[in-house]
Amino acid sequence: MTRLTFTALTLACTLAASAQAQELFIAGVEPSQRPEGAPEITQVAKDGVWYQQALTGVSQPYPASLKFLEDQGNWFNPFIHPGMTGPYDIRGWHKQP
Repeated sequence: MTRLTFTALTLACTLAASAQAQELFIAGVEPSQRPEGAPEITQVAKDGVWYQQALTGVSQPYPASLKFLEDQGNWFNPFIHPGMTGPYDIRGWHKQP
């Protein structure tokens, strides 16, 4: 390989790498700003099955304190997922059928 060919190849690789580096997206650099083109959740579908699971172990009439379920989005909420087992399972999430 001649010196000119090696220099041209090195230059081409360097330019390609720098062009790729400019297109690279790094998450978390601006945590207060949502990236342009990022997907957005516009509505949450809560059907009867969702409410049945969320209200597992809660008897009717449902207390007014559970009204927060109407505003529940697609974020994690420990109230609507099974927790500890044994004597702490007051809602019966882990009860064997």
